[in-house]
Amino acid sequence: MHGPTRDARIYLLDDDEPQVVPEGPAVIRTDGVREEIPPVVYQAVWHVVQAMRAGQAVKVVPLRTELPIDHAADAIGIGRDDLRKHAADGNILFRSTEYVDWVQLADVIRWDSERRGRRRAILDEMFADDEE
Repeated sequence: MHGPTRDARIYLLDDDEPQVVPEGPAVIRTDGVREEIPPVVYQAVWHVVQAMRAGQAVKVVPLRTELPIDHAADAIGIGRDDLRKHAADGNILFRSTEYVDWVQLADVIRWDSERRGRRRAILDEMFADDEE
């Protein structure tokens, strides 16, 4: 069994994403009927299967598409103050009500993916320099 990890991922079915792909991913129902599923749903299920095969417990939690900024920070595993700073700097759109700042989950996921991509590119460049 592998050691504990924090491999949390959020899967969101975007409006512009294909709902199903003919002859694409599917599940077989208990009555034997093949039910096609969106590719992103397959990715989510596969992530769950891999974690469970590694001996890990899995928690699946549905999230609203608009969240209080603190909940969004928790969902992507970043400090609440850090996410608030990035929103205040204009990196993530938000709307404020009397007591809560709200963000679109899709915007937060997109920002987090771009941020991770930039970090990965910097690390790749650093390691490429070391090999020369």
